[in-house]
Amino acid sequence: MTKNKLDYKLAGVDISAGNEAVELIKDSVKSTFSKNVLIGLGGFGALYDLKLIAKEYDHPVLVQSIDGVGTKTIIARKLKKYDTIGIDLLSAAANDILVMGARPITFLDYIANDKLDPVVIKEIITGMVKACKDTNVSLIGGETAEMPDTYLPGEHDLVGVITGVVEKNKIINGDSIAPGDTILGLPSNGLHTNGYSLARKIFFDIGNYDINDYPKGLKSSVGLTLLEPHINYTNDVFTLLDRNIIIKGMAHITGGGLIENIPRILPENCTANINKGTWEILPVFNVIQSVGNIDETEMFRTFNMGIGMIIIVSNDEANRVRELINVSEIGKIEEGEKGVKLI
Repeated sequence: MTKNKLDYKLAGVDISAGNEAVELIKDSVKSTFSKNVLIGLGGFGALYDLKLIAKEYDHPVLVQSIDGVGTKTIIARKLKKYDTIGIDLLSAAANDILVMGARPITFLDYIANDKLDPVVIKEIITGMVKACKDTNVSLIGGETAEMPDTYLPGEHDLVGVITGVVEKNKIINGDSIAPGDTILGLPSNGLHTNGYSLARKIFFDIGNYDINDYPKGLKSSVGLTLLEPHINYTNDVFTLLDRNIIIKGMAHITGGGLIENIPRILPENCTANINKGTWEILPVFNVIQSVGNIDETEMFRTFNMGIGMIIIVSNDEANRVRELINVSEIGKIEEGEKGVKLI
């Protein structure tokens, strides 16, 4: 039996640090609130008034998703730069509901670590707040969990829950996709939030690069290249939807790449023929493939390869889309077995 008095802090959980973190972020978080937020940060739960939103829809449907940023947090720790992984978290979640035509309205975050550092929490939330403001999303609450003996020193785990709304008769689910339709790709700016376990092994174990090294072919260091924030396509997609562009299907190109994600929205009689060479393969993917000696098919089923989201439309609508946002025509839908062909 110990003779000294034990408390929670000595056991590894610092309540005061948690309170300090809240003080550092509360004003920033509140700056994201729309007039629909009744109670946000600090309550046992958040309250969000749906009455005003409901007036804008005949039959509103809530769409929800949960996502994380995976081992990209390890890159942030190595660089001691945490102001972008909050952007990643919001973007990853928002894009997942965006493909159904949903406009994101609220976000909740969960940040876990071995030891809570209020300054790091503030840095993470700063990026998250910026991403929320860019797309009019209210960051209505969150949780910080200090869990000694669960995470390695300095590590963080991030999870986000997003809620959006879509008109029921405007839900985009791919049902109307048909042979002859055009596949358009929105460019990515890097790995986004997928493939990091393989990328880290290639750069740090096989290539023996340091986080601050500049491999041939990269314009930035390994660390900054891998930390490039995930693009949020909400504003691009609603540039189209608000102009009544008829989108038949969308796929967020995350883990599994083009090969695994496009079939998730295809009808049974449709094959997506993807024409390699119709868009720019970002240098980071060329370096990864070269250093790691990775097969091309494995590259396309692990990484986004420069395409962060695909939009499927009729040929007539494709011309209108190209006039409004930056896209590349990367393929066509043909009759055949459900799946993707790289040609």
